[in-house]
Amino acid sequence: MSMHKRPAYRLIKLRFLLFFRKYPALPYLVRWLCISTMTGLLTGTVSAGFLMSLAWATDFRESHSWVIAFLPVAGFLVGALYHYFGKDVEAGNNLLLENIHEPKETIPFKMAPFVYLGTLMTHLTGGSAGREGTALQMAGAIADQLTRPLKLDREDRNILLISAIAAGFGSVFGTPLAGAVFGLEVFLTGRIRYNAIFPAFAAAIAADAVTDLWQAKHTHYVIDFIPEIAFLPIIYSILAGIAFGICAAAFSRLLHRTGRLFKSKIQYPPLRPLVGGLIVAAAVFAMGTTRYIGLGIPVILESFDHQLPPYDFIMKILFTVVTLAAGFKGGEVTPLFFIGAALGSALSVIIPLPCGLMAGMGFVAVFAGATNTPIACLLMGIELFGADCGVYVAIACIVSYLFSGNNSIYHRQKIGEPKNRRFAHLTDKSFDDV
Repeated sequence: MSMHKRPAYRLIKLRFLLFFRKYPALPYLVRWLCISTMTGLLTGTVSAGFLMSLAWATDFRESHSWVIAFLPVAGFLVGALYHYFGKDVEAGNNLLLENIHEPKETIPFKMAPFVYLGTLMTHLTGGSAGREGTALQMAGAIADQLTRPLKLDREDRNILLISAIAAGFGSVFGTPLAGAVFGLEVFLTGRIRYNAIFPAFAAAIAADAVTDLWQAKHTHYVIDFIPEIAFLPIIYSILAGIAFGICAAAFSRLLHRTGRLFKSKIQYPPLRPLVGGLIVAAAVFAMGTTRYIGLGIPVILESFDHQLPPYDFIMKILFTVVTLAAGFKGGEVTPLFFIGAALGSALSVIIPLPCGLMAGMGFVAVFAGATNTPIACLLMGIELFGADCGVYVAIACIVSYLFSGNNSIYHRQKIGEPKNRRFAHLTDKSFDDV
């Protein structure tokens, strides 16, 4: 560089330094916008592919019910795949939470294809499972591969994983705001990591936009009538929230206890999903209906239109608990949507609120109680059903969260702020230790 150009170069450099000192957040925003956009692009693409694959698997199963007879075989294959080649990623969502709390080695990339194949086989052959677990695990495993190339430290890696969870959740359900807050809420109950807010929202919005660009379809729900806010409807919402919280706690406890039962009675891991598959397949053929397997989207849509029988949500609980506790892959969230919507629809017989509103409240409130993420679920309700139901959804989610107690479907989720002063001694403990 010539001598006459050097002072000009130094002047420009000085101006940049002064500018960044004046706006210290700008480098952070630019850096995390790039990282979050990358995370969103990757996550949105794999979520779109997963949703399309899942739609194909569901359509094929419903058109060829004989494939359900192969559920035990699929269970054995999935169990063997994880037993022999995937023990280090078998913990699934709990592995993601562990790495946020106590960062270890980079999450193996194989978690993504393993959980994708496992979930596809589960749904193709008739297991009762969801999709969020798969989306979160694929997003986390793929995003974590950026840690070394980008030379992220421990704190930045935590933010990256939170952003990946937000992107996976937001893109698979088409709810980017709920996805962002879910990523911030889920790993530490009662506290939010504010230093991850921008990356989480940026990643979730980018992932959802990319999923839409791939034209992956999301289900749309409609609540026909929402009453005006008044004293009695609020009281009814509180009563409904109590029922949703108790249901959420019962599901979480039953899921964990049944999982321990399978492990204690069946020592060879691949046999657990085989036995679970036999139970589910036999129940489907004995009942002569596929109503309680797969995602259960048609039944969820039904719950918004008319009152469902009170046994629908119970049957979905049983089918889902056996499927997931035995070792099949997928997730708990969409079955929780089914359980909550069906329970809310059934409760509309005795709680004088519109059937559609009760279904919508149950849809998100049971999920809020089972995952301890009331704010994310409130936002999800608004994104899915519209802002008019916001007050009712908020009441149901918060009350459900409070009445679900010290329970969670994610046993490695930690308690940051207890729900009650009497449980202050549980702070910073995981639900596995409670």
